Amino acid sequence: MPFTITIDGPAAAGKGTVSKAVAAHFGFAHLDTGLLYRAVGAKVLTGAEPIAAAQTLQPTDLENPDLRTQTVAQEASKVAVIAEVRSALTDFQRNFAAQGPGSVLDGRDIGTVICPNADVKLFVTASAETRADRRYKELKERGADVTSEGVLEDVIARDTRDRERATAPLIAAEDAVTIDTSGMTIEEAVAAAIAAINAKRG
Repeated sequence: MPFTITIDGPAAAGKGTVSKAVAAHFGFAHLDTGLLYRAVGAKVLTGAEPIAAAQTLQPTDLENPDLRTQTVAQEASKVAVIAEVRSALTDFQRNFAAQGPGSVLDGRDIGTVICPNADVKLFVTASAETRADRRYKELKERGADVTSEGVLEDVIARDTRDRERATAPLIAAEDAVTIDTSGMTIEEAVAAAIAAINAKRG
């Protein structure tokens, strides 16, 4: 049976970085499920209808270099509240999780909705201020014209949308191990995640 690890958490908490490192450590496949919603959002920005965009999503759509822009991120957060969009992307994610020898999926509802029977569930979080500071530095490095105040507002707004949406809101699964990365280095966060997984694997 494939070994499935889910890593959920809010934007810029470090779950993507932790997930990639964990997948590499265990030799598992990795899927950043947020890219699925970003890919749908990118299609919507070019005039596509959200549900149709989700239903026709192809793996090659995840290679679009514009998926990491702030504009696409905001659109992704908007399409993610549409129940039909989430339903269309559920099969894509579950099929990925079914591959062996194991997989790591990160997102916002992986441990609660997509893979509720996952072998290990982690919830990676950090304070809104810490996450906004990380995102601000990341965006500035890419040459984006942003302010720290504006990025913090975007992070808080996105948190509110993610936590309050009717379908699959952002919450930690009851059996998830929470890792707060606010005061951690990347190495410390990855080590904490690997330790938590090893403890569950026995």
